[in-house]
Amino acid sequence: MDVDAVRGLSQPDQRSCGPSSLVAAHMLLDPAYAATLNPKAFAGTVLALHRELTAPRFGGRAQLPWPRALGTPPWAAAHAMTAFAGVPYRTRVVRWGGRTGAFDALHATVTAGRPCPMYLGDRWLPRHVVLAVAPAGAALQVYNPAHGTLAELGRAAFGAGEVSSVSSWTRPWFVVLPKG
Repeated sequence: MDVDAVRGLSQPDQRSCGPSSLVAAHMLLDPAYAATLNPKAFAGTVLALHRELTAPRFGGRAQLPWPRALGTPPWAAAHAMTAFAGVPYRTRVVRWGGRTGAFDALHATVTAGRPCPMYLGDRWLPRHVVLAVAPAGAALQVYNPAHGTLAELGRAAFGAGEVSSVSSWTRPWFVVLPKG
């Protein structure tokens, strides 16, 4: 997986971090798809995906519709990852615990070549979606669509619920992982 393919790709507006992360995941999973996008096409692709992700149906599956102004719901991210990766993904809550096990699952998944969205927020709400893209030794390499950057995230920081190395939103809320 060529993680440099997503470096520099930034979300087109304040509410499209989720679809930006998902388009980046699709690019990493499918090099032929990535070859069809350039940085100028990225924004339009992201906004179109955002409309699809918040609709009553995505990928032939019914889902709870969601106001786009509130971003991307975690279940829609799981549906999109399932469509892009060809294996079922699910949402796992990590806000109140279980983060070290979730980090280990994230690390194993990205080591196997499958990116994973992560929802970060503040104390009260999830506010931002980033994408775990590759292992970086014992850490994770994470794409932040707010700036189009890659950052490292260590197990101890994730386990402690403090991910300030990745984003200004510092608390992990959800991870989207393959089932099983």
